[in-house]
Amino acid sequence: MEDSDQAAFRSACPEKNRKAWRMLAKGSEEEEKNMADRKKVSVLIPCYNEEENVGPMSEAILNLFEKELPQYDMELIFIDNDSRDNTRPLLREICRRHKNVKAIFNAKNFGQFNSPYYGMLQATGDCVISMVCDFQDPIELIPQYLQEWENGYKIVIGIKTDSKENRMMYKLRSMYYRFVKKFSDVEQIEHFTGSGLYDKEFINVLRDLNDPTPFLRGIVAELGFERKEIPYTQPKRRAGKSHNNFYTLYDAAMLSITSYTKIGLRLCTLLGAIVSLVSVILGIVYLVLKLCYWDAFSAGMAPLLISMLFLGAVQIFSIGFMGEYIMSINRRVMNRPLVVESERINFEEDKNSGKDQSGNM
Repeated sequence: MEDSDQAAFRSACPEKNRKAWRMLAKGSEEEEKNMADRKKVSVLIPCYNEEENVGPMSEAILNLFEKELPQYDMELIFIDNDSRDNTRPLLREICRRHKNVKAIFNAKNFGQFNSPYYGMLQATGDCVISMVCDFQDPIELIPQYLQEWENGYKIVIGIKTDSKENRMMYKLRSMYYRFVKKFSDVEQIEHFTGSGLYDKEFINVLRDLNDPTPFLRGIVAELGFERKEIPYTQPKRRAGKSHNNFYTLYDAAMLSITSYTKIGLRLCTLLGAIVSLVSVILGIVYLVLKLCYWDAFSAGMAPLLISMLFLGAVQIFSIGFMGEYIMSINRRVMNRPLVVESERINFEEDKNSGKDQSGNM
């Protein structure tokens, strides 16, 4: 009603009705205030050739928030890294049916680190929860993440304490984590894959970094707020096959080593010093033997060839390791964009409310 109508209503009604009117108005105000105070949670799902998983994953998360977490507003963001299967048509259909499901399609495959990192920067929630699309990050972790977030933690992460994947791979990953942790200049988190909850204050830190080759696992340890770690057992993939191979695992290892350790360069220096020392000692030994047994001592070509091959191997190894560091520097100097988008869906509301593509006002 208009103000004049409300006044007329109150004058025409007895005191009992006027009290009911005030209670009704107060209830409406409290309801509007509660709606305004509701926290918004952004759930980010990076995907690549996950046609068998995007549908079940979207339904599982939507049902989880509807039944167990109705006190939160939520947006579900899929960022597709140039899938070659039926993932994108399925995402378009999911976004058509659910306006709070959003999608970003990359123009090409920008790697397993850039794409999720970029997706986190596009979120508009009070926090961002990152999960993989193959259900190897159990969605049952989400309520635990949110509970610890409500307890005051800005970062809540999942830590694998066991895995149902290949036992040999799990052992190799454990050795890799221990190696990097031992030689890293900053703290490293063992068996942390990136799954976790990140408060918007930390997301703003990520926006200010302007790092074209971000390694989130290292950034969380180096620059993150006080965090809470939640242990879990990693299940097998729900469907499909892993897209990790030797090259992608090697690339991840080199990114972490060149970003957070000096062991590569120090190893080259140490090997060079050891080879030089051994060469001098062998040279002296050969000289003494030749002077003492001039006619009897015949070294032949074998020691010379072995020494040349060993020295050549050390040089190639050292040049290759230094090349990894130089390549890492080169990527950062070029300062290319994290991701180039070809399409985004259901982001119209963010654009109308005045947010740019990075989620900033």
